[in-house]
Amino acid sequence: MREPKAYIFDVFGTLVDWRSSVAREAGKAFESKRLNIDHIAFAEAWRGEYQPAMERIRSGNRGYIPLDDLHRENLDIILKSFDIETHFDEAERAELNTAWERLDPWSDVVSGLNQLKRRAIIAPCSNGSIALMTCLAKYAGLPWDCILGADIAQNYKPQPEVYLACCSALRLKSNEVMMVAAHNSDLEAAQEEGLLTCFIPRPAEYGEGQMEDLEPTGDWDNAIDSIEELAR
Repeated sequence: MREPKAYIFDVFGTLVDWRSSVAREAGKAFESKRLNIDHIAFAEAWRGEYQPAMERIRSGNRGYIPLDDLHRENLDIILKSFDIETHFDEAERAELNTAWERLDPWSDVVSGLNQLKRRAIIAPCSNGSIALMTCLAKYAGLPWDCILGADIAQNYKPQPEVYLACCSALRLKSNEVMMVAAHNSDLEAAQEEGLLTCFIPRPAEYGEGQMEDLEPTGDWDNAIDSIEELAR
């Protein structure tokens, strides 16, 4: 395998710990209002609306809407399901929605990305918007060369155009770009479009009960235990 000219990364779960981070931010909001709410369950429920919201767009039942706005719509659903919607006004909901901009990176990520950046182009291929990915990069110290993903394709993974739009934006062929993800389904979709693939397990993404994506399930080009290992 030739060394890729660019590495593009899934972000939520692969590079950052959305579950603990969103739970932390929700916990702060609940504490300020003296609400006794399971903030981990709240974060998981909020994330649980992620795929259904995007699927309405992928299926053509709705035009493209940036993930920031989908998160905000989903927040209303979750506040109502936890029966706490009356405790949060519009400004407070907007602030809580920015929790997705403050997600902590896994311990190997920042060092590994900085090492990899010396060798090749690095960029996110995320369902997050350019604005969201930029804010998250500033918070977490992710040293991207550019921001790619759903916004430039006007669709959501695993639709083929998302991966192909990333390659096109870099003026590279699919087989010159490696997709790195902790989700086998993401890699499967990328591989079908000719991209190189690399799996990294994140067994803590969904907590102790995680059952999926604990190991590679496809014939990927590479499998690693850390981004630092990929850089080496």
